[in-house]
Amino acid sequence: MADNKENCNSGRVTRLAKKRAAEAMALKQQRPNKKRVVLGEIQNLTNVGVKKQSKRKVKRAVAVEEVNLNDDDPQMCKAYVSDIYDYLRKMEIEEKRRPLPDYLETVQKDVSANMRGILVDWLVEVSEEYKLLSDTLYLTVSYLDRFLSMNVISRQKLQLLGVSSMLIAAKYEEISPPHVEDFCYITDNTYTKEEVVKMEAHVLKSLKFEMGNPTVKTFLRRFTGVAQVDYKSPNLQLEFLGYYLAELSMLDYSCVKFLPSLVAASVIYLSRFTLRPNEHPWSLALKQYSGYKASDLKECVLILHDLQLSRRGGSLVAVRDKYKQHKFKCASMLTSPVEIPASFF
Repeated sequence: MADNKENCNSGRVTRLAKKRAAEAMALKQQRPNKKRVVLGEIQNLTNVGVKKQSKRKVKRAVAVEEVNLNDDDPQMCKAYVSDIYDYLRKMEIEEKRRPLPDYLETVQKDVSANMRGILVDWLVEVSEEYKLLSDTLYLTVSYLDRFLSMNVISRQKLQLLGVSSMLIAAKYEEISPPHVEDFCYITDNTYTKEEVVKMEAHVLKSLKFEMGNPTVKTFLRRFTGVAQVDYKSPNLQLEFLGYYLAELSMLDYSCVKFLPSLVAASVIYLSRFTLRPNEHPWSLALKQYSGYKASDLKECVLILHDLQLSRRGGSLVAVRDKYKQHKFKCASMLTSPVEIPASFF
């Protein structure tokens, strides 16, 4: 009887072991077939990407955030929304949260504006591959620029800095951030898990764990709502066009010197001009809520306009391809007149 019981238990253990082995094999076979990318000699690459060959089964929050200025909406925090944005405006000018406007010239010796653009362009594709929130992408670039303002780095380590910054930003923003192994894999295991973790710690210490700074997206939410006050119904085309131009701004090193709120205001200015080129794009309401006059935005708007028309960064296609999709109302397919009237400033 005891022998039968022992044989029965042994059979259960064997079946359980086989079941676990089968589950492990199935899990291994389900691993996404992502194209791994090594940026390597980054200055020689102009169109490195991550081919979207699979879809991770990770549910994310809806990317579109519709801003409603209805005073009856309790979520708009009518009683203290002005105080919140006053606080954010003060926060964005704090020296510890700002990159140096000329760090590539004064700090870096082996990194150029072109290399930075290629890296950011690739990070856009990585964020799409892992279905990350746009807030995560903006924070990633913010960490990247702030770190490069304080630490000299070689071009061989630039991609490592990029994925480590995105790892930190994902942990800050995402419900289910990718694992360290995912970021190693996406670089074709150019860097080990230990190297990514070590760079992550280096970034955190350099930034003194100040991770929660406002970005262009922070202010764009508010300004987009104000910009739609004179529309009869919410204009998704305006909203997605704004998101598109804002992500283009991250590619260009010339935009690093501008405050996030100024870039967000410039994005709204150019978006309205694109959709209604015969009307003055800047309203009194936008001036009041943003704190900027049209003339304050001129330099940034002209840079964004050149990016929109591919007169700058034409070889960087990740953002442009992303916003060709119908879910983004094909925002990157929209174009504006080649010149903005001087009288509009």
